[in-house]
Amino acid sequence: MNQFALPLAFTFVLSTLTAHASQQGQSALKNWKQMDKCSRQAQVAYPDFSAESNAKRDAKLKECLNAGNLPPRQPASQPPVH
Repeated sequence: MNQFALPLAFTFVLSTLTAHASQQGQSALKNWKQMDKCSRQAQVAYPDFSAESNAKRDAKLKECLNAGNLPPRQPASQPPVH
């Protein structure tokens, strides 16, 4: 019986914590899901990796994020120049 007590207690605590997730946390998760959806849509629309497709994909992503009132993506960091 003791071998089931710890996993059961852990499951109970975990379910309690996830059930009481904050409103702010739920909002952040919703925004991240929408941002991922925008990214997938842009990638599907312009799957090539040419300079022209990259520019169009970035523009489509920016348009989708703006339409959903979501924050813009950070530009990819550039490697340091030596």
